Amino acid sequence: EAQLVESGGGLVQAGGSLRLSCAASGFTFDDDAIGWFRQAPGKEREGVSCINLNNNKTLYADGVKGRFTISFDKSRNTVYLQMHNLHSGDTAVYYCTDGATGSAYACPIRNDIWGQGTQVTVTS
Repeated sequence: EAQLVESGGGLVQAGGSLRLSCAASGFTFDDDAIGWFRQAPGKEREGVSCINLNNNKTLYADGVKGRFTISFDKSRNTVYLQMHNLHSGDTAVYYCTDGATGSAYACPIRNDIWGQGTQVTVTS
């Protein structure tokens, strides 16, 4: 069964850093795109970042530009979301998704597979 497994969440003080991982289980990332979403309590889910695994095209939400970096390690079949200078507004459950894409896009055209999520909590 194809699954995505997120890890790396936790409790961090404001200004700190975390690195989230999204690993593929039961399949290999190929010419897909990976998206990171987050959902805070009482708020709608929002897109955070995407990466096209074929051409490394990336996209970031305005609120995380300059603080978050998405990357792909093909040897580990894992996508990372490095997060710096975290603040309370980043507190949420973070999910990664996988789906087919096209060369002009950074994000999946359709989010076919979702991970179970990993909690990020930023304390002040």
